[in-house]
Amino acid sequence: MKDTLWWQRGIFYQVYPRSFQDSNRDGIGDLPGIIRRLPYLNSLGVDAVWLSPIFLSPMADFGYDISDYTAIDPLFGTMADFDALLAAVHANGLKLILDLVPNHTSDQHPWFVESRSSRNNPKRDWYLWRDGRPGGQPPNNWLSDFGGSAWQYDVATGQYYHHAFLAQQPDLNWRNPAVRKAIYDVMRFWLRKGVDGFRVDVIWHLIKDAEFRDNPPNANFREGQPPHQRFLPLFSTDRPEVHEVIAEMRRVTDEFDARVLIGEIYLPIERLVAYYGKDLLGAHLPFNFTLLSATWNARSIETLIAEYERALPVGAWPNWVLSNHDRPRVASRVGTDQARIAAMLLLTLRGTPTLYYGDEIGMHQVAIAPEQVRDPFEKNVPGLGVGRDGCRTPMQWEATTNAGFSTALPWLPLADDFIHENVANLDADPRSILSLYKALIRLRRERPPLVIGSYAPIAAHDDLLIYRRHREGASLTVVLNLGPDPVSLASDAIGLDGEILLSTFMDRTGERISGALDLRGNEGVITGASVLD
Repeated sequence: MKDTLWWQRGIFYQVYPRSFQDSNRDGIGDLPGIIRRLPYLNSLGVDAVWLSPIFLSPMADFGYDISDYTAIDPLFGTMADFDALLAAVHANGLKLILDLVPNHTSDQHPWFVESRSSRNNPKRDWYLWRDGRPGGQPPNNWLSDFGGSAWQYDVATGQYYHHAFLAQQPDLNWRNPAVRKAIYDVMRFWLRKGVDGFRVDVIWHLIKDAEFRDNPPNANFREGQPPHQRFLPLFSTDRPEVHEVIAEMRRVTDEFDARVLIGEIYLPIERLVAYYGKDLLGAHLPFNFTLLSATWNARSIETLIAEYERALPVGAWPNWVLSNHDRPRVASRVGTDQARIAAMLLLTLRGTPTLYYGDEIGMHQVAIAPEQVRDPFEKNVPGLGVGRDGCRTPMQWEATTNAGFSTALPWLPLADDFIHENVANLDADPRSILSLYKALIRLRRERPPLVIGSYAPIAAHDDLLIYRRHREGASLTVVLNLGPDPVSLASDAIGLDGEILLSTFMDRTGERISGALDLRGNEGVITGASVLD
């Protein structure tokens, strides 16, 4: 696999720092806590750690409102703590990816403080300021993703500023060369320190329509959906000029050896793949989130895989994600039994997989009582089920006070099942979901077809999804039963031979395939020749 880059061979692991490990007894995770848990990540077998934002912030949106891009927020530690973390990550043979949030800053960032101080301030054009419409109306009909108008009136200067999210998160003006230079300098600051790349937040939002035209109505909008979906964001996101910006970001990244640029993009596949850029000089990995909202049946999943594979530009490297800090956890979406199938799917598809902390122990979406809600999105538009707190709850390490996360009251409540469902318990169980994740990662390392092999669909009917990974004469076949009922397959009908290398139930390794393959309900297997064949 020497002909591939580390981010193509590797497995990414997203850490939500507030919820991973507390070291200073304040109920919030921090950088020293992450250092403490690096041996766990090594034992899991992942290759890169991606941290959600750790920069100085008023925490209106828990770090996605940055007031200093080159400082560490005291909640998480100091710059010395960061340097120690980076050194420890590299000493453990891992890579470190930081979140870059370039679409908006905090309203407390010095850039915005200057910008709103007067219409004549040199940084006025660093943000998107507009006069209102007659009658005291906002400049256009753009809506904030977090509810309400995307325009906030500023009494002191008599104009509105644009914010795609909270009013405390004013959007930067990416048509301004000075803004671009400032963010590129931020990138260079961290790259010089030795970070291995960035995941770029809401990268498809960066450029807005130059004429600030109204967005068209969404004919498919129904009451009960998030209010911002009332209009199609035709003029406020995914503008053609954004690809010029991303190409510039890529050039900054490429000034440094072996770094990676990842883009957060919620778009249909045919528009998503444009973010690889002309001649693949955009994002190395535009995040593919199709599994986050996939209808969980064999035909739907096979169809979305096929659509994605067909849409990829020649030479583009695919990637897959099951969960993240903004969407409900996979174990709650597909059920506990199918969470094992999802793990096998993620780690055997072609491309780079990203794991979300806690998925490897089957963590569920936690129900958050109204008085415990912390997420500003849920507070702004309550009752629609958009709250993200439930997928951000503390990591469940052990069956002790607060699951070993903290000796203080955690910032979010723990799941009720942490006494049993935790790393310590599951690591001791050779058939647990954690043991399955470790076995899948180990098999992926041992078998090159799972990393760099081609993908070939074999079948998708009823509850069965079957595909093959092939590389230089070596093939592995993945057979997934997405239903609760047992299934029997004639092995010659789909070209199965050899033996079962791994079952999601962790109890059939080495079993020879002869004539038929019997699957239990909710079982997946990987088959192929043994290393001795």
